[in-house]
Amino acid sequence: MKKNRLLALLLAAMLLLGMLAGCGGTPTGGDPTKDPGPGGQNSAKPAGSVELNVVTSYGGDDGNRKNYENAVKAYEEATGNKILDASGTSNEEWKAKVLTDFQTGTEPDVLFFFTNADAEPIVQAGKVVDLATIRAEYPDYGSNMRDSMLAVASDGKNYAVPSSGFWENMFVNTKVLADCGVAVPGPDYTWDQFLKDCEAIKAKGYAPIACSLFEVPHYWFEFCVMNNGTLANQLDIPASADDAAGQKWCAALNDIKDLYEKGYFPSNTLTATDAETVQLFGDGEAAFLIDGSWKVTHFVDNYPENLENFAISYVPAKGERKASEAIGGISMGYFITKKAWDDPAKRDAAVEFVKHMTSDEVMSDFVTTEVTALKNGASPSGLNPLQESAAKANGAITGVVGAVQDTITSEAKADLFGNVQNVVTGAMTAEEAVASAIALN
Repeated sequence: MKKNRLLALLLAAMLLLGMLAGCGGTPTGGDPTKDPGPGGQNSAKPAGSVELNVVTSYGGDDGNRKNYENAVKAYEEATGNKILDASGTSNEEWKAKVLTDFQTGTEPDVLFFFTNADAEPIVQAGKVVDLATIRAEYPDYGSNMRDSMLAVASDGKNYAVPSSGFWENMFVNTKVLADCGVAVPGPDYTWDQFLKDCEAIKAKGYAPIACSLFEVPHYWFEFCVMNNGTLANQLDIPASADDAAGQKWCAALNDIKDLYEKGYFPSNTLTATDAETVQLFGDGEAAFLIDGSWKVTHFVDNYPENLENFAISYVPAKGERKASEAIGGISMGYFITKKAWDDPAKRDAAVEFVKHMTSDEVMSDFVTTEVTALKNGASPSGLNPLQESAAKANGAITGVVGAVQDTITSEAKADLFGNVQNVVTGAMTAEEAVASAIALN
């Protein structure tokens, strides 16, 4: 009896273990801590469990923030992965924070960042992976882009898959201009006519120029440099304040000072944020705004009922420059960090994320009138009146060059633009400001 009872207990125990194995074990009999991947093969982590830390400039009031969020959502739904977004507004403070994160070992897995001199610290530190290395394992990575338009780092390698490019030109509030009896500027707009128009606008109680010299003086600096030189020598970097390039920069700063002294900037230009002066323009209290292609979407999102009041025009020209010559190019792209590349669980996810964000389909949501490196081009549809205006203006552009600020170090740039306020108020000469910046380049 005891033997039969013991046998029954043993059989019951074996049956219970079998049931538990059927519920909690793997059908392949493999490691129960690993989830079978496609085709029954085990993967290091359960499918859809990868979390990627991503940093971009699509934060704050960036016009493409909504497009970015939609693209991220589509990636998450398609892959099951999760994007931990830490994007911010693209300014000098944001750039400095990104570089600091790399120095402290808290860099993201994927970074959307500038591909010019700003990226050199992370390239030289070996913190990001070059395209040749990535393509050795993923041959189609960035294959929809023109290689000739990929940014080249100081070591001769490509590191970033480019996103949509940019243009910088002058936005005008047509309602303000009409109230002041001022015509919308054309491609032959001169500096003298601009000064005359600013006087008329100021006399009517409007701010002629919407600009924060406290936060974003660089747009006016770029065009003032070109106004004192040519398209061909726009990217020349001074060795001192006395050489040809240095004198050009000094003349540009003095032109900005002249506009400030004439009262053409908002009364709070030395303390206002960029967002505040852009709102001044959008609300019909200022006439002119130099900004980039990204700002089109901002106005579409925030002033949808007033788009007929805005148009893209031309920055006034003097000297050898023509008003139809502008700043433009492709200065940003997606980097995969070595931190993510060296993590087997994140490598595939990071590559797929960049491929998704730079695909023809997704890029067509970001591109309206911008420059693009896509081999097939973008296919935007349903352009609104402001976008049509931009397309028309850009169609008359006779020359484009990159921004000279993108060719100097972040330290030199921060010093130069931080001293614009000192120059316009007379606390520092233009020569002193240029010499100070170049010493840091």
